[in-house]
Amino acid sequence: MTDSASLTTKVVVLGGGPGGYTAAFRAADLGCEVVLIDDRGTLGGVCLNVGCIPSKTLLHAAKVLSEAREMHQRGIGFGAPNIDIDALRGWKDEVVGRLTGGLTGLARKRKVQVIVGQGRFTGAHTIQVTNDAGRVTTVNFEQAIVAVGSRPVQLPFVPYDDPRVLDSTGALELRQVPRRLLVIGGGGAGTATGAGRRCRSDRASRGTYHPAVRRGLDFDQRHGGRGHAERHHSLLQW
Repeated sequence: MTDSASLTTKVVVLGGGPGGYTAAFRAADLGCEVVLIDDRGTLGGVCLNVGCIPSKTLLHAAKVLSEAREMHQRGIGFGAPNIDIDALRGWKDEVVGRLTGGLTGLARKRKVQVIVGQGRFTGAHTIQVTNDAGRVTTVNFEQAIVAVGSRPVQLPFVPYDDPRVLDSTGALELRQVPRRLLVIGGGGAGTATGAGRRCRSDRASRGTYHPAVRRGLDFDQRHGGRGHAERHHSLLQW
């Protein structure tokens, strides 16, 4: 027999990423009763948990190594770096945990009720939420905000059953240092992954469908991203 429950709220937010939790907090600040639904155990969505924030911790490490190499030409030399990949990953997880914990505290302070599970609209004013244990919660609402975010695209020509093929999430959990890495995609995640991996790979190559690396960003951001790519990566286009 499936365990089930039901509740009623004024505002429901589907998605716990930056768009979702900020909308939920704002609605709560305006005096609304708010329920936030997300399929992760922690708030922050892709960006905070497996995207922007963990990538930027590795980008910082890569920047430190890059600056150390550049200073060798300016009279300050350092020995070969000793990279402890487990400690590096632990630091990344610590940064993510600190930020997700802060969001949990902010939600609690605002009395935003967080339900963990997959949400599915079953009517104009109802959402059914199913968690990993099979428990079903029906949420009745007046207004809904949909902020479900994104996920890596599945390319039809890529053999995803090959253990060498990773998405941006899997790249953050590598257990060994790859000597060579090909990153397909020149957007924000692709650029960050390629640059961050420079602190752990001998060579990183990046391929993109579009000649403008980081398409959709302004000129300065694209120019800066492309300049870094040309200095440190093999940039492929097709």
